[in-house]
Amino acid sequence: MKTFIKVMKALSDPSRVKILKLLQYRDLCVCEIQEAIGLAQPTVSKHLKILEDAGLVTYTKDGLWVNYRLADGSSSPYASSILGNLRHWLEDDPEIKRLLDRLPEISREKICSR
Repeated sequence: MKTFIKVMKALSDPSRVKILKLLQYRDLCVCEIQEAIGLAQPTVSKHLKILEDAGLVTYTKDGLWVNYRLADGSSSPYASSILGNLRHWLEDDPEIKRLLDRLPEISREKICSR
C-alpha cells in the first residue's frame, strides 16, 4: 500500500501534474520546467524529487545538464498505470493547453543566454 500512497500523494499537487504533462512531450531540464510553470528553481527541484521517488520521473545527466523524463513505469504498477492514463487526461484543460502551447518556445539555450 505504501507505493500506491506515494504515487497518489505525488499527484496531489497541481504543479507536479503540470510537470508530468510537460514531460509527456519532451525531456526537460529544471530551468525549462521553471520557465514553463513559473516556479522557483528550488521548488521545481523539490517537486521533481517527489515525482522521482514515486517512480513517475527519471533523469539522465548530460554534462552540466540534468534531463528529466517520464519514467517507464517499471518500478511500480501504480506509476505505470497512472502514466499510461495521464497521456489521455487533461488534454482539454485550459491551463494545460496554455502550458503545452508555450512549450515549443522554451529552450535552455534561450533561458541561459539571458
